[in-house]
Parts: sequence; structure tokens; C-alpha cells
Amino acid sequence: MIEALRNAWRLPDLRNKILFTGLILVVYQFAAHVPVVGVDRGALQQLLTQGSGIVGVLNLLSGGALQNFSVIANGVYPYITASIIFTVLIPVIPRLEQISKEPGGREKIETYTYYLAIPMSIIQVISQIQIFNSIIGQPIIPGFGSDVLLTITVMVTMTAGTFFAVWLGNLITEQGIGNGMSIIIFGGIVARAPQNLMQLLQGSTQPLWNVVLFVLITLVSVAVIVYIQEGVRRIPVQYGKRVRGRKQYGGSSTHIPLKVNSVGMIPLIFAQSIITFPALLVNLFPDGAIKTTVTTTFGQQQGLVYWLTFFVLVVGFTFIYSDIQVGNQDLSGNLQRNGGFIPGIRPGKRTSDYIVRVTRRITIVGAIFLGVIAVVPGLVDFLNRLLFPTEQVGGLNAATVLSGSGLIIVVGVVIDTLRQLEAQLVMRNYDRFIR
Repeated sequence: MIEALRNAWRLPDLRNKILFTGLILVVYQFAAHVPVVGVDRGALQQLLTQGSGIVGVLNLLSGGALQNFSVIANGVYPYITASIIFTVLIPVIPRLEQISKEPGGREKIETYTYYLAIPMSIIQVISQIQIFNSIIGQPIIPGFGSDVLLTITVMVTMTAGTFFAVWLGNLITEQGIGNGMSIIIFGGIVARAPQNLMQLLQGSTQPLWNVVLFVLITLVSVAVIVYIQEGVRRIPVQYGKRVRGRKQYGGSSTHIPLKVNSVGMIPLIFAQSIITFPALLVNLFPDGAIKTTVTTTFGQQQGLVYWLTFFVLVVGFTFIYSDIQVGNQDLSGNLQRNGGFIPGIRPGKRTSDYIVRVTRRITIVGAIFLGVIAVVPGLVDFLNRLLFPTEQVGGLNAATVLSGSGLIIVVGVVIDTLRQLEAQLVMRNYDRFIR
């Protein structure tokens, strides 16, 4: 890894991509420190002290911008939510599926996603402010809702901030290294981790226990994540022989590598986005028993119902996204067009069904793995309550310093970015440096 980074730095174009990525992250952090007009700093500090669960998740999805309630405090979350909606709707609505397969169809779907992200951003602004007000018992932006000009200004500013964050992420994807959205979230997780750890140790009555548990969880999680992420099921493929003139082509054997976790950290990001939505949406309605229950469960993110729902969402999104990914690749069609076949399986629909069946079978392992990693903070919280019933550190524990989701995102982003670097080096005949 170090050798690959060193050799990438020696190439001017790759060095420029790395520097450009770093520059965009710096710009994002500058924007993350520009507060929304009218924010009560005292109320914001009280929110960060009292608020756990949903505040931490939204801060993660915003790349750390929520802790200052900046103009990009929504982060890329509305865009991610809009992407989730279209990801689910494309296989269901024939017209959308037809558009996605047409030339330029993906660009049209992307445009529709941007359009949908606008109302999603406005809904999040209103709901987010309402739920924060209910957490701390006072308005975080005094006058929001009653002062029309202030309300419109806040909504327009934060919606524009969302699109600014998405634009920065797209710049990284196009001109930098790695997936821009993931790298922005990655930067927020890494930047906030030391502060979370210090807060946990300073407020804990068992600092040694928390340090040991944090190191143990991190090491074991990273090892397991890398092992599962790199796990591959190889499906053998045989190409038929073709004779042209006096030359013979084909007849070679190869394989299709199907990864155990082919979707990376995307289901976790999707699940994190969806799990916060009930708590945000319910604040648009009058007070009542249902509102209190939903806010307590999904706002404070605690209890068996929350963690079970989170687990089911992660597992479900893993299967959905995996099926969509396999369908988009059209592996059986590509094999048939190139004269390839899986031994013992008839080409065409039989091959397609076989690939889907194998993919779903190995996805069970990947889905359960992602689900367990996602609920590790809940398991650690349950363990802490058994061992130290009186200890409460603002909703923090050894697993929430980075969180299971955060660890998968960090490890996944690092692996994907290094693979892109290695691919760039191979293209430039530098493969001997990364063996």
C-alpha cells in the first residue's frame, strides 16, 4: 500500500489527482464551518451534548458539518435518499427501466434524482430543526417558522448547501481519486473520531475498559471486513473454439469472480439514511403518543426495535442492490455474445438464473455480515448496561467512536481508492512496483 502511494506520488497526473482530492476535502471542511444564519450557538452546544443517535448519524452523513450547523449541514443525505428512491423504483416502473437502458438514460435518471433531491432537502431542513428543538427543549434557530424571511433564507441556504456538497463529491469522482460521496463521508468520520474518543474517555468511569474494547473492536472489525470484502466465489467459464482460415481462436478457460459482498458499503449508507427518516418525518405532525414513540426509538436510536429495524434494512438493501447490480451487468448476455458458457449450464435464461441463484446464495453471508457490523454499537451498549448500569456517556460507547457503519465505510473507501490508484499505475506500466 505504501509503495503504491509512493509510486503514485511520483507521477505528475496522479499526484495532481491526489492533491485535487485533498483540496476539495479542505474546501468542504471550510464550508462545514460556515454556520446557517440565526443559529443559537448555546442551543447548538446543548444539542451536541444531549443529542445522540440521530445527531451522530446526520453528522456522519454530512461529513461532520452538523456539529457547526453549517450551510451544508444536510450533507449529501437528501441526494442519497433521492438515489435510493429511484434505485427501488427503476425495477418496479417499466418506463423508468426503459429510460435507464436507453442511450443517455442514466444521465436522465441522474437529472430526475437532482430534481427529487430539492423537496427532500426542504423536508429534511424542516424536520431536522423540529427534532433538534424537541431534543433540547428550545429553538436552535429562534424565529424559524414564525419569521417568513428567516425561514425561507434557511431553507434556500441549506438546500443550496446540499447541492454544493454533491457538486464537490462529483468533482472528486471526475477529477480526483475515488468515489466523491464516499470520500466526503469518510473525511467526516475520520475527522470526528479523535473528538469522540476523547469525549468517551473523559466522561467514562471505566476509561481502561473502553480503550481496550475500542482497540479490540477496531482490529477485529477491520480484519473481518477486509476478509469478507475480498471473498470471491469463482464461476468457471469456457469459451468455444472458432477457426478462421488457418488460425484457431478461443477455447480458453476463465472464471467470473462473484464477490461475497459485491455492494460494498452502499447498503449501510442507504440504511443509515432511511433509519433517520421516520424521526425526521414524524416531526411534521402534531404531538402525540405515536410521535413520542417514533422520536424516542428512531431519534435517540436505542432499543430492540431500532436495532432490529436497522439490521433488517441493511440485509434487505444488500439483497436489493446486489440483484440490481447483477441485472445491470447482464453477465449471461455478455457470455453468449462472446461465445462463452458455464460448463453444465445452458446459455441464455438458464445461465442468467444460475448466476442470480449463486449471487443470492453468497449474498446471504455478505448481508448478515453487514447487518451484524451495523448493530455492533447496540450489542456493546447492551453489554455496558449489564456490566456498568450507572455509566452513561452521552450515548457514546467504544463501538460508536467510529461505529460499525463508519468502519465499513472507512475500510471500503481506503480499499476502493487504493484499487483505483493501482489500476492507474498498471495503465502506466507501473505494475512491477505494486506486486
